[in-house]
Amino acid sequence: MPTVAELLRQAREEQKLNIYQVAEITKIKTDHIRALEAGHYDAFSAPVYIRGFVRTYAKALKLDVAQVSSALDAELARTERFSGPPPLDDRPRGALDYFMLQLSKLNWRIVGTLLGAAVVLLVLFVSLRGCSGRKSDPLRGLGPGLYQSTNATGELLPLPERKR
Repeated sequence: MPTVAELLRQAREEQKLNIYQVAEITKIKTDHIRALEAGHYDAFSAPVYIRGFVRTYAKALKLDVAQVSSALDAELARTERFSGPPPLDDRPRGALDYFMLQLSKLNWRIVGTLLGAAVVLLVLFVSLRGCSGRKSDPLRGLGPGLYQSTNATGELLPLPERKR
């Protein structure tokens, strides 16, 4: 069975197309087309690009896209570089990364609703607690004021004189 690279090259040659015509039709760079036809998949940074370009190329040549894609998957599975999914970055994971991942999994509509309800309950609790403590007279423990007589004779304070 021919490889995907050979299938693509043979189909292009049977339709009497050159690489530049295929590049114009598919909008794929000529370097990428040459790499696909040669089977040099290391020219691509990730298998998603290889799969996308092969799918586009096979569609343009009117090949069976499902068959070509399955053959490509089998070929890529045999390579060491493209056998598994690529890592997103080479940095080791820490506690903050784990925490942020867990936060990203939350349903923020539910969390927002619960936080709003908690704030309302907290405000209600604080206001009820503050109102329930005012049952006694707050001025009771102050003692006599400046306007009150210290003797309990019932005298009235003198009125200020009127200015004429």
